Amino acid sequence: MPPRTLQTSVEPTTLLPSRFQQWFVARGWSPRAHQLALLEKAREDASALLIAPTGAGKTLAGFLPTLVELSTEAAERKAGAKQSLVSTGRSVQRSGGLHTLYISPLKALAVDIARNLERPIAEMALPIKVETRTGDTPVSRRQRQRRYPPDVLLTTPEQLALLLSSDDAPFLFSSLKRIVLDELHALVTSKRGDLLSLGLARLWRLAPQLRAIGLSATVAEPEQLARFLVPQPGGQERAADIVVAGGAAPPEVEMLDTRERLPWAGHSARHALPEIYELIKANKTTLIFVNTRSQAEMLFQNLWSMNDDGLAIALHHGSLDVAQRRKVEDAMSAGRLRGVVCTSSLDLGVDWGDVDLVVNIGAPKGSSRLMQRIGRANHRLDEASRAVLVPANRFEVLECRVAIDAIAENAQDTPPLRTGALDVLAQHVLGCACGEPFLSDELYAEVRTAAPYADLSRQDFDDVVDFVASGGYALKTYERFARIKQDKEGRWRVANPKVRQSYRMNVGTIVEDDMLKVRLVRSRAGGAGKAGGSTGVIARGGRLLGEIEEAFIEGLSPGDTFVFSGEVVRYETLVEDQVYVSRAHDKDPKVPSYMGGKFPLSTYLAERVRRLLDDGRAWGGLPEQVRDWLSLQKDVSRVPAVRELLVESFPRANKHYLVCYPFEGRLAHQTLGMLLTRRLERARARPLGFVANEYAIAVWALGDMSVMIRDGRIDLDALFDPDMLGDDLEAWLAESALMKRTFRNCAIISGLIARRHTGEEKSRRQVLFSTDLVYDVLRKHQADHVLLRAARADAATGLLDLRRLSDMLMRIQGRITLRELDRVSPLAVPVMLEIGRESVYGEAADELLAEAADELVKEAMG
Repeated sequence: MPPRTLQTSVEPTTLLPSRFQQWFVARGWSPRAHQLALLEKAREDASALLIAPTGAGKTLAGFLPTLVELSTEAAERKAGAKQSLVSTGRSVQRSGGLHTLYISPLKALAVDIARNLERPIAEMALPIKVETRTGDTPVSRRQRQRRYPPDVLLTTPEQLALLLSSDDAPFLFSSLKRIVLDELHALVTSKRGDLLSLGLARLWRLAPQLRAIGLSATVAEPEQLARFLVPQPGGQERAADIVVAGGAAPPEVEMLDTRERLPWAGHSARHALPEIYELIKANKTTLIFVNTRSQAEMLFQNLWSMNDDGLAIALHHGSLDVAQRRKVEDAMSAGRLRGVVCTSSLDLGVDWGDVDLVVNIGAPKGSSRLMQRIGRANHRLDEASRAVLVPANRFEVLECRVAIDAIAENAQDTPPLRTGALDVLAQHVLGCACGEPFLSDELYAEVRTAAPYADLSRQDFDDVVDFVASGGYALKTYERFARIKQDKEGRWRVANPKVRQSYRMNVGTIVEDDMLKVRLVRSRAGGAGKAGGSTGVIARGGRLLGEIEEAFIEGLSPGDTFVFSGEVVRYETLVEDQVYVSRAHDKDPKVPSYMGGKFPLSTYLAERVRRLLDDGRAWGGLPEQVRDWLSLQKDVSRVPAVRELLVESFPRANKHYLVCYPFEGRLAHQTLGMLLTRRLERARARPLGFVANEYAIAVWALGDMSVMIRDGRIDLDALFDPDMLGDDLEAWLAESALMKRTFRNCAIISGLIARRHTGEEKSRRQVLFSTDLVYDVLRKHQADHVLLRAARADAATGLLDLRRLSDMLMRIQGRITLRELDRVSPLAVPVMLEIGRESVYGEAADELLAEAADELVKEAMG
């Protein structure tokens, strides 16, 4: 049944009780059409997906049906109690039970929504109890919530999984009538969405009366998102009704045309710091978004050093201590901050008060992500949100330009609905056994009602159950991998209480790199110098600043300085999982690097960048510095056409370089670079290495590759043949550390390897040893093991971007153009500057990059 896109024709007075009408009037509001439409959907007993921009009142729309129903029920109970008292002298007891479950992708968002929801409840004196349940909720309150559920519970996907794994889940959820899924577009694109979909499938069985409301920003394919909200019985495609909010003012987005010299490469945007500071001064509250936590720390330090006006500027990212983040969030809500440097930790729909400008540092990587960030400014539907994009280099100017055009057209680039991951299914199967014993046939039918698993084969399901029961064929002899067992009736149940406890300690799909707690202390006696190291005695304890990746700390020596939590700190010592630091003053501190912090360029924007380059008339809308750069490239070499792959060869410093420009994003380029070097090795070009950025790949070798292409020893068409995604890819993956890392994540998510145990957390080395050992055993004895299949699927979609790479290789067949040059081209300068920069930190990196850039630019300009 296809979804319907609806607006309501029913009068507000018919849908809203008088108490609610008076509340809207008292606040000077009138209910919006999409808010009334959701009330109408609830009256029709239908699930619905609301697509609405930020500031459209999505949250109130999602909760209005619940508030109206609960207030009506309370009024009816009150009237019934009076009648009962008159007729029998006995009062009617409140039926109670959990009515509505709200799921948020962020703990902070759940807390903020609870705070906002309490206001109308208090102002209308509604007898409704609202509580939150997150990882920060005390155990005593969690236990009370299970025994005496509130009317409305606000939580996260992980907490839902925990609740469903309890034996009292049927009691808790039997009364559930509605589930509200906020920021649904952000949930469904990851394994957290897979876990949530399986939780929904279980809820539909426990509470057949359940209806869902999805709240989402504008997405590319709302029909796919609407499937997530309703059961998919027997493989039949069904979808919730779709309600689209109208009337939003288009955002005002511009690109900073800097007065300074625009860098050819780099991501710090240091050239624009004075202009960014002026934007903060000129506005009441400004959110400054960056793409990585490293950038956030660096930018905050730079802004703070030039903050002669004493502006209240704060820092917010996911590695900071939760108390520090809440402090910043409260100050924002109260309007006490002029600027906040942040990452995607503030991407989603928390109402941060009077934010009147969003500044996005660097290219946005996707138009939908950019729209989400812009929506943090001016939370009012009928007034335009304002944003300024600050490209950090010349290529990013192109991306910013096409992103602005995409926003003007309201063009979206959200990814399609996922296919459910098998490691997540294994975790869910174990969770089901922890709650109550299950029959395979019944659970298989239930799992297939979840949209991501609607096409799950019975063979895959049985393999997953067998894996949870025994570890799989290759691991059957190891008792510790047997986590569920069958009883006489054929039902699967947990093997022992320890399995249940381990599941609850390790639930979830977010596998972070090993993190260490950072504590700020005073160094007693002696102090420390940058070169000489620490000589003082460290006082234990200290204020918790947040968490940092173990890999970064392993590269430091005592006395080294780095930026963290908005301060320059000196590394003193490491004790177990605690990093002790003291305050320091250093002009050249290191900047922590974080794995997985770089967003890939979206396929949609990549296509637009190629079209912009191919259309010389469109260059008129670019800054003069970028027009000159592209014109110089045209003179020296060539600007690639939209469906063409430009390959350039040139000598430099006793090496020979091959640079190509697929414009397909860093992930696809890194995979292509690996495969190209393997093929060049076979051609005896003696490749030494490669680098990749979002736009290009550079391979360097000892052999003169242009000569080898000319005399036929290297065939360009064969070099980029799509068949490289066959045996070459398999051979590379077999010896790649990437597959081991991917397998490790799948093993942890599936529950095969536990990260946390009672009273301890497994060390990084223990987990590495365990998973690497299992990986080698499975590759040797069971190559089709369910976890190896899960790891390959993850690598193909997340780490290798194989589909995108395949599409690119098909697109360029017969359209490869070689330019033999005597020097580096202007377009090649940015990717050439990537060589060797990963090991350089802080201001020193920028200075070295600037020196290298000047040298390369001189060469490129002849």
